[in-house]
Amino acid sequence: MIQSANSKSAKQTQSAIALGSNLGDSLAILEAAIETLAQISDITLTAKSSWYKTAPIGPPQPDYLNGCALLEVQLTPQELIETLLGIEKRFGRLRRERWGPRILDIDLLLFDDLILETPNLQIPHPRMRERAFVLVPLAEIAPDWVEPVSGQAIAQLLQGLDCSGVHRM
Repeated sequence: MIQSANSKSAKQTQSAIALGSNLGDSLAILEAAIETLAQISDITLTAKSSWYKTAPIGPPQPDYLNGCALLEVQLTPQELIETLLGIEKRFGRLRRERWGPRILDIDLLLFDDLILETPNLQIPHPRMRERAFVLVPLAEIAPDWVEPVSGQAIAQLLQGLDCSGVHRM
């Protein structure tokens, strides 16, 4: 079980994550990643979207399976991102090529209404507003969550995007 030190002092916070995979048995990998998250003592899984088959961004590669989840966490943003990166690594994630194929990708999208920029973490996720493969599943489970930089709800952000490459499984 993955646990984080010093997390007991953190308050209960709602966060949103995106998950994706396009290598191996993506559906099994994503379901196992969700199960791994649900077993962490400082994390409560409160909602999970459907899985969506999506066209890749970047170099030629297989289509992705993508989805989102809502978590209640008793972790700081830094502790949460370290936990998510640890899960990626546990599933065999190697970071070789930007936007390249991956066995598991977990991104921290939102952390309550926090706006944060550090050398290794930016909240909200800097590219989430322009990615239908993130906003479609997020709108399924959190349509009214206001993205704090734009001040718009997730459902509103989705209205201006081309969603033709995003298909529910």
